[in-house]
Order: sequence, then C-alpha cells, then structure tokens
Amino acid sequence: MVRRIDVTGAGGVRLAAWEFADPPKDGQRRAGLGREPGVLLLHGLMGRAAHWAGTARWLAERHRAVALDQRGHGRSEKPPGGPFTREAYVADAEAALVQLDLAPAVLVGHSMGALTAWQLAARRPDLVAGLVICDMRASALGAATQREWTDWFRAWPLPFATLADVRKFFGEDDPWVERPNPARGTFYAEVMTETEDGWRPVFDREQMLSTREAWVYDAHWEELAQVQCPALVVRGLDGELGRAEAQEMVRVLPRGRYAEVPDAGHLVHYDQPEAWRAAIEPFLDGVLTA
Repeated sequence: MVRRIDVTGAGGVRLAAWEFADPPKDGQRRAGLGREPGVLLLHGLMGRAAHWAGTARWLAERHRAVALDQRGHGRSEKPPGGPFTREAYVADAEAALVQLDLAPAVLVGHSMGALTAWQLAARRPDLVAGLVICDMRASALGAATQREWTDWFRAWPLPFATLADVRKFFGEDDPWVERPNPARGTFYAEVMTETEDGWRPVFDREQMLSTREAWVYDAHWEELAQVQCPALVVRGLDGELGRAEAQEMVRVLPRGRYAEVPDAGHLVHYDQPEAWRAAIEPFLDGVLTA
C-alpha cells in the first residue's frame, strides 16, 4: 500500500510525502508499541518520490519508509519565486521528519537529496540516526557545469510526442549518454506529464538550474565533518562521484563507511537495484536495530 501524506514545508510550501506501508496505529504509537524505525528517502535533482518505490518496498517490510517529493519536484508545490536554496530544502526535510513523526530516522539521499540529508544531519543530530549518501560530491562543481546544463536543457526536443520517445531520447539519443541505458530512459519517463501538445517535464528547468547553484559554486565539506551519526557513502563505479573523493568524504565523516556498486552510473538504485540493496541493507539494519 502507498498513501500520500501532505506536509507543510518552509514558508508554507505544500509538499507531498508517500508512505509505502500502513503506519502504526495511533494508540500503539502513544503507548510506545509497534513504532517501526523510520526512513526518509530524498530523491535527486529532477527526481521524484516515486523513483524510490523499489527501495521503499523492501524497506517497508521491516521499517517505516517514506519518500518525499521535494519542493519544485513531483507532486509538491513549485513556487514561482522559490526559494530554491539549500536552507529551504533542508528546512523542508526537517519539517517532514517532525510532522510525520519519523525521527530519529535514517536519511537515504541520492545526489541533491544526499546533500540535503547530510546538511540536515549536521544541523539537527537529534532527528537523524543514520545517513546514506548516494553519488553526491562534497566539492564545488564549478561554473562551467552550469553552462553545460543550460545547453543540455535547451537541447531537449520538447515536447515529446510519446513516452516511448522520452525513453529513447534519455536512454539512447541524449548526447550525454555514452552507451544505451534503458534505466535512464525509464527514470526520465517518470518525471514527464502529458500536456495538450505532448509530454513535458513536471518540473521547471529554470528552477532546477536555480537549485543546482548551491553545489556548483559552493563546497560542503564543513557540514560533512559535522555529521555525528553513522554514515555510508555509496558510489556507482561509473557515477559522478569519483573513488578518491568518495573515500575522502568517508575520512572526513566522523563515522563514515564506504561502498560502491559495480556496473552502475549516477542512478545507482535504478541501474543496479539488487546490488544497491546489497550495498546498503546491512548498514541500515545495523543502524535501525541498534
């Protein structure tokens, strides 16, 4: 069972959260019985909560698993004026943990969601019991990458006539694709919506560029060093986070560990879902049952 729960984020922004199991009964919760350990799943830039469905379903067998559509994404509000700052994203995740009664929870974040997760863990250690950081760099990416992303967005052949065209472009024809990747095509098909003239993204691309500025121009090593809970850094062997930087992140984290997933790119949990589970499940079990 999946059910939507509305959350009020920073500045009153409406957020959609998705719980992948029946929650504990209120009476049980008040009595301290039947309360399962909580996991909050945070997607990456341009992603949505639904991208975590496979992970959330096996998590929900033993834990309370909730995925959040972050502001500007999925079914959550996309305020025209923003803000799309790090402070806003972190405050939203904090509000979700409190309003959903998940804390102290394990945060599982991919890319942008991983940055949100470790910034929240640094700010509110009382709310975070553990952390999984998937394929997100702590170093600044540099202004050149923002120009590359702007050009990439402009190259999208919008609107797409069909979802099959979406899958083909992002899985095969996109100049950023080195070799055919059906999982990537499926990933982007899930963030498209049908309009009068065809299929378009559910997000605003200018808002995505605005969101991205925080890690284009700024590094986040200092916040990483402030994370006190156990943390697992996971990278896809062919992802965006290099091995040397990943291992340095593990060294900087006070309680850091390292894992990598072979034959996976940036979309680790999509490219290799079984290997992704094998990489993180022992860590999660250790933190959530401690």
